[in-house]
Order: sequence, then structure tokens, then C-alpha cells
Amino acid sequence: MFFYIAFIASAGLGGLIATTQLIGALANSSRASEIPDTLKNLGIDFGAVSLFAFLYFQENKSKNAQVARLSREENLSNLKLRVDKKRIIPVSSFRGIARLVICAGPASYVTESFKLSEPLTESLLDRGVLVVPFVTDGNLPTLEFEESEELKPPGARRKRLWQLAPVFISEWSEWIDQQKKMAGVSSESPVYLSLRLDGRVRGSGVGYPPWNALVAQLPPVKGMWTGLLDGFDGRV
Repeated sequence: MFFYIAFIASAGLGGLIATTQLIGALANSSRASEIPDTLKNLGIDFGAVSLFAFLYFQENKSKNAQVARLSREENLSNLKLRVDKKRIIPVSSFRGIARLVICAGPASYVTESFKLSEPLTESLLDRGVLVVPFVTDGNLPTLEFEESEELKPPGARRKRLWQLAPVFISEWSEWIDQQKKMAGVSSESPVYLSLRLDGRVRGSGVGYPPWNALVAQLPPVKGMWTGLLDGFDGRV
């Protein structure tokens, strides 16, 4: 961006000199032969100023968007989650440990998301996925787990996948509403956000989380891939 400003200043100075030369040539008929070259130089300088000004503003816009995105992600990392009856920790504590998927919508939406994830429970957990259900209508979703976790391990695995719960609901609601507003999404629309291992937002959208796509695209968090692909969860 510094060089863009320098090029703009240089071309602007050249344009100013070319303008004075053009005025002098127009005022003096004996210098009429200089007009074509002067106009050519003035056009080049004007084009250079326009080009580098455009590049500067594009770069500045991109920088501001990146800063805003990082700020939103930092605010997200400070939101709190309840892990169990005794532990409340911020989202940032899951960096390098789990890939959170936030499901925000009415209780019926959360219930259906729960049902759609059931066939892929093992695969999602193998990839470090943990779900954060955020209910927006004040009702309770129907999340049916097996009663005896010891006798029926699948029930325990399902409960582990869906064990997290948002704390300080007003802060969560404010953050999600801001994201919807910036994305031009209706405040009533159910949405999902998936995070990478490094805590950055990997993807988001309206509707149900793409459980199948997550399983297909994400590497396991155990075995030979542990550490090697941390954070390489696709485009941000």
C-alpha cells in the first residue's frame, strides 16, 4: 500500500508537469508540435493515477474486511460454553482440540440437525467435531440419548457429540445476529457455522449443517494425520 501511494504521488506530479506544459503549448503557437506528446504523457500519468488508486482502495477494502473478520472471530472465541455441570470454558479453549459446529435456530431446527447427524456420529467424532446447539425460540429441542451409557455406548457417543451448551445466551444471540446482518440473512433464518481446528470460521450457511461434506472433507484428528493437518480444514 505504501508503494501504491508513492506511485500515485509520482504519477500525479508527472501529470501536473504535463498539464503545465500543455497549457504553455496551447498558449504558444510555436510549440504546437509538442501538444500530441504532452497529451500522450498526460494520458499515461492519468491512467497510472487511476490504476494505482484503484489498487490501493481494493487493498484497503480487503484489509478492512480481514480485520473485521478477525475481530468477529476473536469475539466468538471469547463466548462461553458449558462442557458439563462443573466446567464452563471459552470457545478459544477448543483450539487445536475440536472443530466446533454451531447450529443456531428454533428448537425444531436443532432437533432435525440432531437426527441428521445420527448416522455419522462416529465419523464426526473421529474428525474432532463437536456440536454447539443454540436454540433461538426459547423452546427445548428433542435430543434423545440412550438412557444407559454403560450398556449402550452409541448413546454415550451421541451425547458427547452434542454435549456442549452455550452460556450467557444474550452474548451468543448478539454475535449471531451480527453475523446474519452482515451476511444479509434474515434474523429468523436457521444457520450453521463450522470452525477449523485453529478456531477460525471454516464455513457457514443457511439451513442444516452439511454433515456428509464435513466427514468427506475433514481429516481425522487421530493417527498419522494428527498435527500435520491441524488447521488445514479447507478455505476460510
